[in-house]
Amino acid sequence: MTDLAIAANGLRKSYGDKTVLDGVDLAVEEGTIFSLLGPNGAGKTTVVKILSTLISPDPAGGPIRVGGHDLAADPQSVRAAIGVTGQFSAVDGLITGEENMLLMADLHHLSKREGRRVTAELLERFDLTEAAKKPATTYSGGMKRRLDIAMTLVGNPRIIFLDEPTTGLDPRSRHNMWQIIRELVTGGVTVFLTTQYLEEADELADRIAVLNNGGIAAEGTAEELKRIVPGGHVRLRFTDPVAYQGAASALPGASRDDESLALRVPSDGSQRELRSVLDRLDSAGIEADELTVHTPDLDDVFFALTGGGAGIPNQSKEAVR
Repeated sequence: MTDLAIAANGLRKSYGDKTVLDGVDLAVEEGTIFSLLGPNGAGKTTVVKILSTLISPDPAGGPIRVGGHDLAADPQSVRAAIGVTGQFSAVDGLITGEENMLLMADLHHLSKREGRRVTAELLERFDLTEAAKKPATTYSGGMKRRLDIAMTLVGNPRIIFLDEPTTGLDPRSRHNMWQIIRELVTGGVTVFLTTQYLEEADELADRIAVLNNGGIAAEGTAEELKRIVPGGHVRLRFTDPVAYQGAASALPGASRDDESLALRVPSDGSQRELRSVLDRLDSAGIEADELTVHTPDLDDVFFALTGGGAGIPNQSKEAVR
């Protein structure tokens, strides 16, 4: 437990007769990016609010530790160890970027000298020095997001919760934000990221958990999650009909497309299975003109786990926990 930034056991939260979280277990290692995925209303923001002490979990749940501190017994120490950036900017548009930063420094009880030093460093780090004296209302969406995270870092948190941080940003600003998040982790910060952009989780996260119906449907690395969804295959295309027929005989489990002279061989995308396909072709003295490997992506995983797809084998869910 000592190398875990966040450890939650049996996290529960209900509002009246509506259960939002029904026994959620989380283990987030220090210095990593952990991404929580889930459809709208799944409870992602509720998890963030509980872990960041904004709301209380139901007492029926198990213990929760954040930054090494017990959430129930020592919430003040938890708050000192974390920073939170929500899906809606906390930036005050009526004052300048610099004034937003200095206000945050005051809230963290930094001296005026220290506050100005930290403000200047963070504004430079997030490429906001030139805009520092301008009202934040003139900032673009990407600039406001950068200022938002810079404000979060004033208190030097060890754990940062980013609740859908790139919502509404254009593709360039999203990619810039991804680079900022990677740099945070390189600096030793742990990032807990909620997002609806599956590509974002795929790009950034060391581990991903899918939240659905009040619980964790599956958890693992992006590659582990992709392997639990059926549909991966190797596609072989031929220009010679004779070679195509020979390959079909050598690979009896393949699906045929006689019109395009292509075979589709079920595969989990592993090197071992690919080598097996090629070895069988070599034994038959056949070479494919084109070979492509198709593996399910996180979209497939998400839809399968949250009821939008064909589903996955029950044993596969357990395999990646």
